[in-house]
Amino acid sequence: MTKPPVAGQGTPADPWQLKTPPLTSDFTMHRDVRDGKDVLVCTVGKTVLLYDARCLQDLHAMLKAHGDWMELGSADEQKDAKDGTVEAWGRSADNPVGGWYGLKKGLRGRFGMYVPPLMEALSLAEVEHNPRGNRMRAI
Repeated sequence: MTKPPVAGQGTPADPWQLKTPPLTSDFTMHRDVRDGKDVLVCTVGKTVLLYDARCLQDLHAMLKAHGDWMELGSADEQKDAKDGTVEAWGRSADNPVGGWYGLKKGLRGRFGMYVPPLMEALSLAEVEHNPRGNRMRAI
């Protein structure tokens, strides 16, 4: 599986240029500090989502422990996430932060859509790039 090339340094001035897992939409991400918290700022068109930056380490550790492919299962905050998916883990009371990694009320979902491509770009995970039903696993 070939990972898509990534441009950018992950700073506000030079964000990572990424594509969703199906490779159909572009978005950017960069690291920043908001209210004293290290965050990932994800910009999709004019929409800005925020994720707790520790999700990168926590998700990597969970995937390592899982030991196999895991379905992404992306869903908006208002919709239930499919059990056993990266999306469900990203909002579960059983994850290391005890709930949502998304930090912006109303826009806390889509964890399974936007975090996996960054993990792939950082060589922390492999991500599938099919039209639907994509999965990831730790490297």
